[in-house]
Amino acid sequence: ARPSPERKGRGGKRDFLPQARRAPERESFFLPPDMTPHLPVSSHPAHHLLDALPPSPHHRRLRRRRRFCPPRPRASSSPSSLRCRAAAAAAPQPAAAAARTRVFVVSDLHTDYPENMEWVRRLAVRAGPPGAGEGFDALVVAGDVAETRDNFARTMEALRARFDAVFYVPGNHDLWLRREGGRYVDSMEKLTALLDACSELGVDTGPRTIGDLGIIPLFSWYHKSFDKEKDVNSVRVPSLEMACKDFHACQWPLDLGSDDEALALYFDKLNDKNNDAIEEVKKKSKQILTFSHFVPRQELCPEKRMLYYPNLPKVIGSDYLERRLRAIHDNAKDGAACHVFGHTHFCWDSVVDGIRYVQAPLAYPRERKRRINGGQGWLPFCVYRDGFNPEIYPAIWSDYYNKNRREPENTQLAPWVAKYFSNLAAKI
Repeated sequence: ARPSPERKGRGGKRDFLPQARRAPERESFFLPPDMTPHLPVSSHPAHHLLDALPPSPHHRRLRRRRRFCPPRPRASSSPSSLRCRAAAAAAPQPAAAAARTRVFVVSDLHTDYPENMEWVRRLAVRAGPPGAGEGFDALVVAGDVAETRDNFARTMEALRARFDAVFYVPGNHDLWLRREGGRYVDSMEKLTALLDACSELGVDTGPRTIGDLGIIPLFSWYHKSFDKEKDVNSVRVPSLEMACKDFHACQWPLDLGSDDEALALYFDKLNDKNNDAIEEVKKKSKQILTFSHFVPRQELCPEKRMLYYPNLPKVIGSDYLERRLRAIHDNAKDGAACHVFGHTHFCWDSVVDGIRYVQAPLAYPRERKRRINGGQGWLPFCVYRDGFNPEIYPAIWSDYYNKNRREPENTQLAPWVAKYFSNLAAKI
């Protein structure tokens, strides 16, 4: 297997990122929490995502500056939040006060976890009605807000009080029924309830122009045929039905199933009703940001040999989604097209065929504790401030593929994955 990006550790000793020091934390191998694979744990602690990168001169500058856009102020005055604010305040930001429009992005809030709901509540509450301040702050939420409708409404209400505009598309967790107490006949009925809640709360689920930026939500669902790369057959990999809770927690009408493309096609066609609005937004906007919960390209996920669950690509993305967003961005100039996604909990920032793809997940508390996604101090991520941030934000996996060629035909397990399956076999 190709080694992961190399760096110098303390004392000049070389090691590699990412790397595994212990088996991944799971409730159960056959029914893991949402089957989301975790990045291998580094032996070198990192307070911030930028600290886990090769120490090139470019990254040293980024460590000092931390990020192009300052984080939104938090209501909390905890030591960790004060450190994050101090790091951002120390950087020269002469244009911050003059910015009129800022757009922040985040995915996979999972506020059924109390720690994640507390993160939402620590965001500073907006002063005055929407747009009453000197600038305009919008938040794009790329799905997986909460498992129950009540937690979803509480979360979106809290976010609406903190941003001038909030945009949303549904994720798979949002449509789970297992904790709804029989309130909904199926996941489609719950989807309607969530969209109704958004309408009541003033959350946008359709296209809209903010300043010079057009923001276009795209509904989507995954299908197995999205996966075009060679399978890993050297180890026993659990079936999708055993590993992915969607097959049990979601319920669909009889004519729609997750075992073919029917469900993905249905969700894609939900976007057709916005065709006229999309064209109007494109005419008024200088730049376009589309967003979805699911993954539009397989290259935006690590290769199977790198994953603790090698079949993950079969339940993450949609070819329909990629075709649709490409049609929207068809005439975009360089640097004027961005797509935000979620679902896999892998931080990502890269440009593929002229479109910038970004994932900024809050993810699960256990993932943040293991610092596999940069923690939470950098979220929500400011991707736009009177124009898209031209700098690619460092993230472990997208950084790796920005420097290393993808090898989809190589099915030799990465060392941390091989060790995981070896330890698993020893327990059986």
